[in-house]
Amino acid sequence: MCGIAGIIDLAGQQPITMDRLSAMATAIIHRGPDEDGFFQEPGLGFASRRLSIVGLADGRQPITNEDGSVVVVFNGELFDYPEQRAMLEGKGHKFVTHTDTELIPHMWEEYGEQMFEHLHGQFAICLYDRKQRCVILARDRIGICPLFYSIQRGPGGEEKFIFGSEIKALLASGLVPAKADVAGLMHVFTFVAAPGPATAFAGVTAMIPGRYIRIDLDRSSNKVSDQRPYWQLSFPDWGSEESANESEDRLVDRFEEVLLGAVSRRLRADVPVVSYLSGGVDSSLVVALACKVLGRPIPTFTIGVKAKGLNEEAEAGIVAKHLNATPVIVPCGDAEVRDTYPEMIEAGEGPVIDTACAAMVLLAKSVRAHGFKVALTGEGADEWLAGYPWFKIHKLLGFLDVIPGVNISLGLRQLVLSLIGQPKFSKDLLKRARNAVGGHNAWLDLYGMMSVSKLRFFAPEHQAIATQRAFVDELQVNPAISRWHPFHRSLYMGGRVHLPGLLLGPKGDRPALHSSVETRYPFLDEQVIQFLANLHPKWKLPGFQDKYLLRKLALRWLPKSIALRKKLMFRAPMDSFHLTPAQGQTKAGWIEQVLSRESLKKTGYFDADAVAYWREKLPSMPRMLKRTTIEMGLVGVTATQLWHHLFISGDLAEIPSWIRSSAAGMANRGS
Repeated sequence: MCGIAGIIDLAGQQPITMDRLSAMATAIIHRGPDEDGFFQEPGLGFASRRLSIVGLADGRQPITNEDGSVVVVFNGELFDYPEQRAMLEGKGHKFVTHTDTELIPHMWEEYGEQMFEHLHGQFAICLYDRKQRCVILARDRIGICPLFYSIQRGPGGEEKFIFGSEIKALLASGLVPAKADVAGLMHVFTFVAAPGPATAFAGVTAMIPGRYIRIDLDRSSNKVSDQRPYWQLSFPDWGSEESANESEDRLVDRFEEVLLGAVSRRLRADVPVVSYLSGGVDSSLVVALACKVLGRPIPTFTIGVKAKGLNEEAEAGIVAKHLNATPVIVPCGDAEVRDTYPEMIEAGEGPVIDTACAAMVLLAKSVRAHGFKVALTGEGADEWLAGYPWFKIHKLLGFLDVIPGVNISLGLRQLVLSLIGQPKFSKDLLKRARNAVGGHNAWLDLYGMMSVSKLRFFAPEHQAIATQRAFVDELQVNPAISRWHPFHRSLYMGGRVHLPGLLLGPKGDRPALHSSVETRYPFLDEQVIQFLANLHPKWKLPGFQDKYLLRKLALRWLPKSIALRKKLMFRAPMDSFHLTPAQGQTKAGWIEQVLSRESLKKTGYFDADAVAYWREKLPSMPRMLKRTTIEMGLVGVTATQLWHHLFISGDLAEIPSWIRSSAAGMANRGS
């Protein structure tokens, strides 16, 4: 993987200075510590930081075609590089390097804007065609590689388009001010994730997965296109699933074939590849298949959560013994979560509510410390095969809706919220949210629990945003969603929101690349996604048996205790975030500082009285739905305050902030 960044003058050909490009590259040096590269031409400039994995000796970017008319900076991996290179050479294209990046300029020459259907892997791309005088920016299908941009207007009316793999690069350009977008913050309090296009920063947009932008430099107006979809996550129309009548054995054979191919392709590298291993069926199966492809055990890395009921070391040990591998155990408890959280928020560039993301920072650090920089993971299986508990809850409640047109389950949900004293949204807002995704689904149950935190904690002056905007409307979902089986609508929401917004962002790419480690995802292979999308729901969640077909496949490769093991949500302890010093708890000082009344008043996002009240009340509350929503809300408040300190003001706590260290660096450079 790598990091890319750049500036494009939309008004003319004003020079882009090397000072700006260098500052942007330096801000993301962790994404590519091995090499840098720059490209300048009147009116535009690109920067690259490279983590060398394929074509170690000759992969420095930018990369061009034969005559230099197409210039590319690239973050990611194209896993079918050998096959695609051979195909292009057969068409007369000449290659001069051994890096997969060189595919892209030749793909552009061959296919133009249709090239994306031929690019398979994980990527963020910036391509400049000198002859057509256009720039193309694109993000991979599922959203593994991040890409952000901002259009800024200067005092004279001039406009610049600034982009980067991380928002840090945009801020480091000196052209994008670090300001909060309260509506963007509320996306996190709605989805427990930041799926885009909104971000926590005002004026900064995330590229939606599977989309691209075209910038025509010589047009007199409207130079920048909207985000154009070249691929969208999709499912068969309801009732048309062809796999409903196939035999189970045949489906398991087909699944094994496509997943083994996905793992094999992701082992292609000029450096050693390791794997994360939780002890759950997903990552365990990935490790088993990787060992089969390599013909030897693959090194594994496991988080050891120091909390009752959350530690999976024993299960990971069973898998490691079965495969003759020796896992590296990375301990993580209350203290590690608290101490790592500032670093994790800096890596994620927004509020992060899932405390397990801090554990992923530690895991990636361990991978790098052991001399590796590529790791496989098992993310994606839960999204495609209904592995989360809320799918079962939603299915159970759905049995109540036996009378057509009478939604008893929805009424029961609202009754439960009333009985436990949860704040409520208007019926009209809830209806808008349901309609936007083709009807109620399992993910809306989860988002509903989290969303009440907006009403509970945000300051009164921000409540209009919370009560009048249906944030689901802003996801730009596939318009075909209403034609799918209701079960597949739920799966879609996980693929559109949970994956890019959380698992592939602050729990995936960001903590990994913060330590210069690339993560690869076999379950997010295009062929795997297509195979699982076409499966009838009965192969995914028959009755209440989650990930049915995956478990049948796992029985061929893993001990039965692992293949049939129940889903354990990977999370880290949250309690110590919110216990007050009066309750005798040792706590990182930054927590008290960012949650002080003075700090809450400075940021202005939250109601200080509400925060103080629920922090005091939380420890004595029973472990029920009420505590879950409040606890997650308080983590969100804490994370938002910490994010503000790190990126906006630098004055809420006695810990270093990115914004102040960045400003000091710019001052030292004299720029």
